[in-house]
Amino acid sequence: MLLGQKEYILHFYKDGRLELTNNRAERSIKPFVIGRKNFLFANTPRGAKASAILYSLVETAKESGVDPYKYFVYALTEAAKLSAAGNTDQIGKLTPNYFKNLNF
Repeated sequence: MLLGQKEYILHFYKDGRLELTNNRAERSIKPFVIGRKNFLFANTPRGAKASAILYSLVETAKESGVDPYKYFVYALTEAAKLSAAGNTDQIGKLTPNYFKNLNF
């Protein structure tokens, strides 16, 4: 399986920031995998989808180093403002990474 992969494997030697394992990724999705069974008890498919989206946003905020509560207060407040002003094309301003850069 490693045949022909030398070029890609050598990237680990060129950039010390790259990790040789996927442990960090595994740890970040573990809460979602554990909570996944709870989605089985959603009343509707739309409810399960909404729960999954919210859970994903919480985990993304945590992974970005953002307090999920503060992020949701910001995101819901700004979403209402964008919706009222008809600026739905600026939805990128509602992401956890954008919030992180605002330095609240």
